[in-house]
Amino acid sequence: MTRPDSRSASPTSPPEKPGILARMALAMTDWTERWVPDAFVFALVATLIVVVASVVFTPSSVPQVIDAWGKGFWELIPFTLQMALIIITGHVLATSQPVGRIIRRVAAWPTTPRNAVALVAFFAMTSSWFNWGFSLIFSAVLAKEVARRVEGVDYRALAAASFLGLGSVWAQGLSGSAALQMATPGALQPQIRDIVANNGMIAGGMIPFSHTIFLWQSFASVIVEIAVVTLVMWLVTPPAGRGKTARDLGIVLGKAEIEPPAQIAKPTPGQWLEHSPILNWLIVLIGGTYLVRYFIQAGEPLNAINLNIVNLTFLLLGFLLHKTPARLMHAVQSATPAVWGVILQFPFYAGIAGIITSTALSQQIAHAFVGISNAKTFPAIVAIYSAVLGVFVPSGGSKWVVEAPYVMAAAHELKVHLGWVVASYDLGEALANLVQPFWMLPILGLFQLRARDVMGYTFVVFLVLVPVVLLLVTILGATLSYPL
Repeated sequence: MTRPDSRSASPTSPPEKPGILARMALAMTDWTERWVPDAFVFALVATLIVVVASVVFTPSSVPQVIDAWGKGFWELIPFTLQMALIIITGHVLATSQPVGRIIRRVAAWPTTPRNAVALVAFFAMTSSWFNWGFSLIFSAVLAKEVARRVEGVDYRALAAASFLGLGSVWAQGLSGSAALQMATPGALQPQIRDIVANNGMIAGGMIPFSHTIFLWQSFASVIVEIAVVTLVMWLVTPPAGRGKTARDLGIVLGKAEIEPPAQIAKPTPGQWLEHSPILNWLIVLIGGTYLVRYFIQAGEPLNAINLNIVNLTFLLLGFLLHKTPARLMHAVQSATPAVWGVILQFPFYAGIAGIITSTALSQQIAHAFVGISNAKTFPAIVAIYSAVLGVFVPSGGSKWVVEAPYVMAAAHELKVHLGWVVASYDLGEALANLVQPFWMLPILGLFQLRARDVMGYTFVVFLVLVPVVLLLVTILGATLSYPL
C-alpha cells in the first residue's frame, strides 16, 4: 500500500526529537543507501582484489590464479542449496497456521509499548537460535500483530526488535553458517579441511557442534546477549504518545498476516490429493523414522547434527504444520524469492576461496593475524574482523569460506581453541547485521518501512553489544584449551 509522504506525528502527540545516536544512525544509513552497492557487487570486487593480490604477493602466475578460481567456483553447489533450504524451511514454518495461532496468543501478552517491544526482541532472539530464517518471518509477523493490539507503541521500534535475532545470537544457534560448515561433510573445500586437520590433529578437519554452539561458553554468551539486548530495547522504546505508531506513519495494518487458505467446495480427484493430509503424514512418518534411526546409530547424537539433518528436520516440521501438499507448496513458493542472493553470490565466494587456498595467500594472511595477536586477544580480533568484513559481505556462510583458511591456520599457530574461534567469528558476524541493512530488506517490505526507519534502534544496540561481545569472547575463550 502506498504511504503518504508526510511522516509527522499525530496531532495529539508532541513532535519527536531523535537523540544523537539515532541521528548518527540515520545519517549513516543515508550514506550507505547512496554510496554502498549491492552485496553481489562486493563479491565481484572481492574476486578482482583476490586475483590481483595472489599475483602480486604470491609466486602464482595469472593463469594459475585463474585456474584456481575456476576449479573452486562450483565446489560449494551442495552448500549453496543447503543454505537456500535454511531460508526456505524457516519461512515455511513461520507461515504455518499453528504458528500463526501461537503468534496471536503471544501478541496479547504485553500491555505497554516498552513491554511490547521487549517481548518482540526476546522472541526474535530466542527463535533465531533455532533457525534464523524462521525468526525473521515469525518475529515480523509477531511485531505487526503486537502493533494491532498495543496502543501507542512505536512501530519502528517493533520492526527493529523483530530483526534483532539476526543482529545477535543467530550464528550461535542451529542454523549458524560457520558452525554448520565445520560439522557438515562437503560444506567446505578439501583444502580448507586439510588446514583445519593440521596433519591429522583434527580428524577429517571436522569440528562438531559439541565444540562450537553446544559449548557451555556459547550458551553463556547467548544468554548474556539476549538479556542485554532485551533490556536495551526496553530502555530505548518511547512511551505511549512519544513515538510513532503505524497510524502516525500512514500504514494500514489490516486484520492479520496469516489467513486460513480458501476451501475448495468440490475438489477434483487430483485436487483432493493435493488438499489431503495423507501424503504429508506418510512423508513425516518416513522422515521421522529415518531421523530416529540416524541418532540411535550415531555414537554421539549431538556430534551427529549437521546441516542436512537440520534442514530435513525443519522440512518435516513444515510438512506436519502445513498438513497438505497444497499448503506446503504455496509456502515454499512464497519463500523462494528470498534465496536468489545466496544462489548468485556463493559460487563467486567459492572461487575466491579456491584462489586463497590454492596459492600461498592464505598463509600470508594467517601470518599477518599472528603478527598482531596472541592466544588471549585472537578471539576478539577475529570477532572485530568478522564484524567489519560482514558490513561489506553480508553472508556468514560465504564469508567463512573465504576467511576459514587463514583464520584457522592462525588459530593453530597461536594455539587457540578452534571451536571458540568459530564461535568468536559467529558473534562478530551477527554484529554487522545491526548496521548493514541487507538482511533487513525481506521484512522491511512486510512492515512498509525503509532501513533508515529502524536503524536508529539497531545502531544503539550495536554500540552496546560490541564491547559486550569483545569481553565475552576474551573472558570465555580463556577457559578453553587448544585444540578442542
